[in-house]
Formats: sequence, structure tokens, C-alpha cells
Amino acid sequence: MKELVTFIARTLAEEPEEVEVHAADDHVIELRLAPDDVGRIIGRRGKTAKAIRTLLAVSGGGAAGFLIMIA
Repeated sequence: MKELVTFIARTLAEEPEEVEVHAADDHVIELRLAPDDVGRIIGRRGKTAKAIRTLLAVSGGGAAGFLIMIA
């Protein structure tokens, strides 16, 4: 899961070297990135963040929700 979020975040970020991903729990992932990239990862009305959570649910094989903390 962590690898998938890292790949997606680094692909979307303008400063991929600033991306740090920490898996705090099974369904909690903390994402740290450059201040200018926060809006890019969240997306309009949170659509990009929601899409990332959907991909995590599909890749994990479960329908349980994921919490992505962006700092």
C-alpha cells in the first residue's frame, strides 16, 4: 500500500524528492510533501485524494476506508 501511494504522489508532485510516506496503521497513511504540492494531491473538491483511497481499497482487496493524512 505504501509503495502505491508513494508512486502516485511522486508522479503527481512537482517536487517528487520532497514526498515522504509513512504507514501509521493498516488504514492510516501519512503523506508529507512540499507546500505547493498539497493542493495538487488533494485535487478539486478532494477528487484526487478520493481516487487514491479508491485505488488503495481496490488493491487491498477490501472495501474498508483509508485515511490519508496530508501534511
